Amino acid sequence: MSTKVSQVKTVISAVLFALIGVSAFVAAPSQEIAVVLNLLLLTVFLFAFEVVGVDVAAVSIMVLLGLISQFGYLIGLPEPLVTGRELFGGFSSNAVMSIIAVMIVGAGLDKTGLMSRVATFIIRVAGHTEARVIPAISSTVGVISSFMQNVGAAALFLPVVGRISARTGLPMSRLLMPMGFCAILGGTITMVGSSPLILLNDLMLASNKALPPDQQMQTWSLFAVTPIGLALLATGIAYFVFAGRYVLPGKATESVTSGASAMDYFQKLYGLDYAVYETVIPASSALVGKVIDDIERLGRLRVIAIMRGSDDLRIDPARDVQIISGSVLGLLGAPERLREFAAANGLQLREQLETFAEQLSSAKAGIAEVVIPPGSELIGKSARDVWMRKKYGISLMALHRGGKTLREGDGVRDLPLQSGDALVVHTSWEALAHLKQDKNFVLITTEFPHEELRPNKVNAALLCFGVALGLILFTKTMLSISLMTGAIGMILLRVLKVEEAYRAVSWKSVFLLASLIPLGLAVETSGTAKWIAEQTLLYLGGTPIWVIQLAIAVLATCFTLVMSNVGATVLLVPLAVNIAIGAGADPAVFALTVALATSNSFFLPTHQVNALLMGPGGYHVADYMRAGGIMTILFLSVLMVMLNVIF
Repeated sequence: MSTKVSQVKTVISAVLFALIGVSAFVAAPSQEIAVVLNLLLLTVFLFAFEVVGVDVAAVSIMVLLGLISQFGYLIGLPEPLVTGRELFGGFSSNAVMSIIAVMIVGAGLDKTGLMSRVATFIIRVAGHTEARVIPAISSTVGVISSFMQNVGAAALFLPVVGRISARTGLPMSRLLMPMGFCAILGGTITMVGSSPLILLNDLMLASNKALPPDQQMQTWSLFAVTPIGLALLATGIAYFVFAGRYVLPGKATESVTSGASAMDYFQKLYGLDYAVYETVIPASSALVGKVIDDIERLGRLRVIAIMRGSDDLRIDPARDVQIISGSVLGLLGAPERLREFAAANGLQLREQLETFAEQLSSAKAGIAEVVIPPGSELIGKSARDVWMRKKYGISLMALHRGGKTLREGDGVRDLPLQSGDALVVHTSWEALAHLKQDKNFVLITTEFPHEELRPNKVNAALLCFGVALGLILFTKTMLSISLMTGAIGMILLRVLKVEEAYRAVSWKSVFLLASLIPLGLAVETSGTAKWIAEQTLLYLGGTPIWVIQLAIAVLATCFTLVMSNVGATVLLVPLAVNIAIGAGADPAVFALTVALATSNSFFLPTHQVNALLMGPGGYHVADYMRAGGIMTILFLSVLMVMLNVIF
């Protein structure tokens, strides 16, 4: 029933959009403007109702624009809306090439494990709850994007958010959108945070040439917009903290221990009621001086991790490792048995992992099943005989033989292994991956998250990132060239294989952005944007200055949804300056209003950052309309208040 209702709404909306499109041919001053208006209406309709995927919709609009340009003479167009070179120029544009490069750079940093360390630090500071994780991520990205391109900051933190999601159980869909929005907002903190603000002073100097000396505008200093940007960023963070549960897609989740996912998998698949806890061994404990084997026999549990000092952390440690004062243990066993063991030895159990949050997360370790095949050299030997943990990195938890499952406490480590024995083990995924090549085991658990990290390449990755960032901040090198320098460096220095670089690129985001660029060009070159701006401002004569300023901010917001923010800024700044002079307002403030309002791009996934995160977050256009619509209004409100308070 709901599907039929949705189809009816789509059909009714299509008819309404078509009627508006027909009326555009009457109201528009030229055929070119009327055609472009109809293309805009079609784009908004396809995006809003997701008749097809947004990337498919964008490519379809690009192709339609090309056909209209090619055969425009049949409908009275004096010249093509875009040339053939311009139609596909989006794929070689500075913005699209920058996105491709920054995704590769981010993947390279992640491959070294550096992003995992950042995620661990954020979790340690913010904990595991959505209300604390969102501000921690968003504020960090917002500050970073104040000095580098917001799409770069978002792409850099994309793998970090993925790690945090895996360890906390918080859905990616509830973390990526706040991060992306705050990356955009962070670009308003300094005059180098976004392309429109970087361009603004040059546009103002160009406008000064046509102004009398007493109306000349002073350019803006680097931190002139900082109070406004910080207020906007704080608004964005507060919005998602207090309203995120209502506007973000996906179900809100509470705190989840890092080992919880692995244990859920363990319990569901094998029916064994085990859990992971952490405990610290105090100096007064009788366990100090004992070895792991003593503790495991005494408590009928498994020590799957131990931290002895700041530089001695082991996962599935050998049984002869000694316990020292201050050791942190990761314990695996039946909850009741673990509590009894803790009570008997004066220990306090941590249900939420802290020390081993990363190493025992479901992304790094868990439960697996392996089988002893015929011909295995382990047949006739016990796990204790072969030092299974020390040699293979696996802790034997249970053994299934002849229809029976023997658990820890039943002497499973002392049983001679037989052909066909199924072993339930705790292991790191890295150790399990090595067992694929070992003829002594056959892996039953083959679907597990394993990747080849290259921690030895961390210095090379940081060098590539540093060179790219240095070119961006301290030279006038194009953004795309700067980032591509870092990207190709990642490949040449073998931080990434070229196949991994290709996989790191979200091609859906690339096609979405590249296909919309020619439409934005047509909106600008056909005179459509200028005509819309003039018609809007024509009706505002005699109104208060703040109303005119708000209208300019709204126009800039609308334009940046369908064309580049740079294009919108170039088009509207001269108009805003002239309107301000005519209304007796400060032209520099009106120009700044335009440059800031072009960052108000949350309602549709057309901004580079939104397009980048749409695929990984599993977002639909409706998600952006719901969350971004409110953010758009908040942005305009805070912007207007701050501009009028400060200036």
